[in-house]
Amino acid sequence: MMRIRKYTSADAAAILSWTRDEKAFYQWSAGVLGTYPITEEDFAFVENLDAFTAYDDDGIVGFFTLRKPGEENILRIGFVIVDPDKRGKGYGKQMMKLAVDYAFGRGADAVSLGVFENNLPAYYCYKAAGFEDVVLDETETYEVLGETWNCREMIRRNEG
Repeated sequence: MMRIRKYTSADAAAILSWTRDEKAFYQWSAGVLGTYPITEEDFAFVENLDAFTAYDDDGIVGFFTLRKPGEENILRIGFVIVDPDKRGKGYGKQMMKLAVDYAFGRGADAVSLGVFENNLPAYYCYKAAGFEDVVLDETETYEVLGETWNCREMIRRNEG
């Protein structure tokens, strides 16, 4: 059974080992954490955030952060990554559901996130976890690896 707990620096080596190529690194970090390959020293940045490690009986399986970006009662999930050996097996969906439950338990009206259009497995994972597309007036874009990457905005509202 998967659970989440507060991130500790002892988790960094395992989490960083999951980034096996530059494109994958930028898909989950958007370059906010620094350049590839990221070091544990650079990754220490997440210690200033509300960061979580997902784990099961076999060890660490995922990571994400939560933050409150504005005045609205919406929490934002960021820096989502799942162990590549666990992908495609429901771990990401389960971790997102735990993140949402945690956020709603803290009184959030909704939980939002952004996902690059070129990261379809993550997009479909978020859809499976109940997130819906948000239509924005202007698409957020990032210049990554000499390309323009469009970001999709998604949200899950607290219906209860």
